[in-house]
Amino acid sequence: MSDTEVRRPVTGWRRWSAYLALTVVFALACGLLSWWQWARRADTAAENLRVEQNYDATPVPVGEVLPRLDAWDEDDEWTRVVLTGEYLSEDALLVRNRVLGGSPGFEQLVPFRQENGTVVVVDRGWLPLGNGVDSLPDAVPAPPDGQVTVVARLRGAEPRLPGRTAPEGQIPSIDVASIVAGLDARGYTGAYAVVASEDPAATPMPAAAPRPQEDEGMHLSYALQWIAFGVLAFVGLFWAWRRERRIAALPVEEQAAARAPKRRHDDADVEDAILDRLDAR
Repeated sequence: MSDTEVRRPVTGWRRWSAYLALTVVFALACGLLSWWQWARRADTAAENLRVEQNYDATPVPVGEVLPRLDAWDEDDEWTRVVLTGEYLSEDALLVRNRVLGGSPGFEQLVPFRQENGTVVVVDRGWLPLGNGVDSLPDAVPAPPDGQVTVVARLRGAEPRLPGRTAPEGQIPSIDVASIVAGLDARGYTGAYAVVASEDPAATPMPAAAPRPQEDEGMHLSYALQWIAFGVLAFVGLFWAWRRERRIAALPVEEQAAARAPKRRHDDADVEDAILDRLDAR
């Protein structure tokens, strides 16, 4: 057998095993990221469905939605309820670090005692930061006095934030259980109510948050992209393996040149080639 007919092994199996392992790990990571995007899409779709079904539904007594004081079901998010009773204005609170339309501010919480004596924490809306040193709102609208009928939408209570404190009259989150615990009354602890309307109406009112957007976003597109990345990783590995096999099939003296990166042609190379052809005539 001549020297030009000597062949090298296709490749080292350990090196390609390592490449395969890295590709598998990358593909698994892509799969997990795709699954995460699918899960986010499912959560968003469920939230959109709740908004569609509950946001403009006919209001019902709060006891029909929350059979127990600590009850809460995510499917009841945005359900409209009707409350009749009076505001406990002396126990009003401001929730810190609330954003509306990109601007920081507060939300006004006022406990509402129904005619049966149970208390519902009511969010009356958003107030911008004030001009004072403490940034408190320049004016905090008072809720209506006396008997009031409130139509509101239910939201799930927020968790307590460990280690977070706030000045008197303020709280760091809508931790309904802590608010109710400070009142001399029985109250709902699993949810609070966001005002939609009051009768009689008070003027002025804090700003109301807009209706949630029913948009699934880009989660489906991102999920498919991650799947494509994982598949392309195996396609790239297979292409590299095939190329290595073709190069290994060449004579030994040609393999180094075949593996060398292709030199990019610039304008000077093109001009030289043209001149060479002209000289050859």
